Amino acid sequence: MPASRPIWKGQLRLSLVSIAVELYTATKASTKPSFRQIHEPTGKPVRYEKVVAGVGPVDKDEIMKGFEYEKGDYVLLTNDEIDAVKLETRKTLELTQFVGACEIDPIYFDKPYFVVPADDLAEDAFRVIRDALRASEKVGLGQLALRGKEYLVAVKPTGTGLLLETLHYEAEIRKSDPFFSEISAKKADPELLEVATALIEKKTAPFDAGVFKDHYQSALRELIARKLKSKGRKISTKDEPEEAQPSGSNVVNLMAALKSSLESSSGSRKKAPAKPAPRKKAS
Repeated sequence: MPASRPIWKGQLRLSLVSIAVELYTATKASTKPSFRQIHEPTGKPVRYEKVVAGVGPVDKDEIMKGFEYEKGDYVLLTNDEIDAVKLETRKTLELTQFVGACEIDPIYFDKPYFVVPADDLAEDAFRVIRDALRASEKVGLGQLALRGKEYLVAVKPTGTGLLLETLHYEAEIRKSDPFFSEISAKKADPELLEVATALIEKKTAPFDAGVFKDHYQSALRELIARKLKSKGRKISTKDEPEEAQPSGSNVVNLMAALKSSLESSSGSRKKAPAKPAPRKKAS
C-alpha cells in the first residue's frame, strides 16, 4: 500500500455487491516550484489576516460560513450544520449507469484518482468488477460526496486497479456556440488539407507521456539555481526574439509552411514503430 493517506474510504457498490475501497490522489504537485510573497525591505514572508471592515483582525473561531441570498444579506451556517447534511454518497459510491469508454466528451473530465481494495477480503470482488468493465469496454458512472461537494464520477480499469475521474456537471460547462459562432463553416482548401493530413500522419506515433517534459518548470528551476549561485544579485535574462510577421498571400504562405514542415519532419523525425501499439480494450 502506498505511503500516502487515502482521501476517502467507503463502499464501491454494484447492485447488491459492496466492496470496501480507498481513494488516492493520482497526481502530484510537488514537482513544481512554489513561491511565497516576500516583503522586499525586510525579506520576511507576507502573512494574511482575517479582517472585518470597521473592526479589524478577527479570530478564526468567530468566523462562520455565509450564503449571500440577497446583496449584502447572508444566511449563516455552522460547520456542525453543514456536516449534518446526510448524503449516502459520503460513504458509498454506487455505479448506477455504464457507458461506452469513448462516449464521454473529454471536456467533462476533471481530476483522476486511484481506487484500490481496502483489504484482502475485498480484492476478489474488486477484481470481478475491474475485469467486467475491461471485458465490456464500459465505464461506470456514479456520484461521490468528497470535500464538501458531491461529484459525478467515472470509474474504469487501469492496470490491476481502477481509475476514478471526477466529471463536471453539465451546468458547469460553458456552451461553445458563443465562442465558435463567428467561425465560418466553410471547408478547408483541399490541397492544404492534403498536406496537413500528410504532416499529421508523419508525426503519428504511440502515446508515451514520458517523452514530454515541462520545459517551463525546468527553466524556472534553472533560474532559481542561478539566483542562488549569484547570492541574490539580479541576473540578466535573454529577451525572446520577435516573431516574424506574415506577409503576402496567406494561402501561399500556409502551403509553403506546411510543405516545409512535412519535409523537415521526414528528415529529422525519430524512428518510430512501423505499426502503432495495439490499443488496450479498456484503459
